[in-house]
Order: sequence, then structure tokens, then C-alpha cells
Amino acid sequence: MDALAVKGRAPKTGYEREKFGRAWVDVDRNGCGTRDDILKRDLTGVRFTDGHCKVASGTLTDDPYTGTTVRYVRGRSKVDIDHVVALSDAWQKGAQKWDDETRRRFANDPLNLLAVDAATNRGKSDGDAATWLPPNRAYRCTYVARQVAVKKKYGVWVTAGERDAMKKVLGTCPQQKLP
Repeated sequence: MDALAVKGRAPKTGYEREKFGRAWVDVDRNGCGTRDDILKRDLTGVRFTDGHCKVASGTLTDDPYTGTTVRYVRGRSKVDIDHVVALSDAWQKGAQKWDDETRRRFANDPLNLLAVDAATNRGKSDGDAATWLPPNRAYRCTYVARQVAVKKKYGVWVTAGERDAMKKVLGTCPQQKLP
């Protein structure tokens, strides 16, 4: 936590999702897009449409954000892939100065991605720890630790309010390790 720089939020000027590259590219060169890689990682009972890549269905047995079970069915899913550190948040805290390749890696980094309940994720929007925490209190320490790990890995800074919120959460779980 203390390794993260604390600065003010930069303007959102110039932010566009496209600046982080095409969505869900095959960054690990396994023949599957990142979205399907995360679904395979986070769902149970996974079935495929094409043999090994395109996830057709599965179950998010313990949604980290709500603690509930969420069924995934391709094309009409209630499961989103969340950027734990939202792209817009990263943009306002350093990513606007990155090159295209770094932004693409950030947007597709499995450390920064989780399969989660779609409605809860959409409520989060581009919030940081100062403005949004998972309603599932049992997951908050893990969530904040993951945000810290992602921000540390990419040099994304935090605001003073965000730092304070992160410290408050992590103060309740001093043994929490970064993923």
C-alpha cells in the first residue's frame, strides 16, 4: 500500500475505451480471447461452443461481489468480466501517459480481471475504493489487495481519499497478502 504514489485525479479528458486496444485479445497466445480465459478460470461446470475456447455456459458459484451464485449463458449472461481497477480510473491516475502496448496489457491482465455479477459490476462503473466496495463484505480485503497489486504493478497512483479507504479496509485484515 505504501508503495503507491498519492496524487490528485487527472482529468478524464481524452479517455476512450479504444485507447486500451481491442477488447479481449489473446494476450497469452493460447488461441482463446482473454474474456473466455477469465470465464474458464472463474466459472465451474464450464461448457464450450467450440471445443476449448468459447465458453457457452457455466456457473459463478461464489460471485466475489455479492457472494451469490450466478449462472452464465453466452449471449444472455448475468456475468460480466470486471476490470478491478477500472480503465477510466487508471486513465485518470497515470494510464493516459502509457504507450498503447502497456494499456492493452493492462486491459487484458488476468490479475485485473474477475468474472462477477453483471448488475453489481455496472453499479460499480469506474469507481475506486473511495467510492465503491463490493457489497459482499467478506470479499473486501481480497478486492482491495487486488487493486493494490494491480496499481503497484502498473504504477497507477491513488488519491488521498482512495488511500484512506484502502487502509481502512486492509486494517481489518492485516494478514491479507497481495495476489
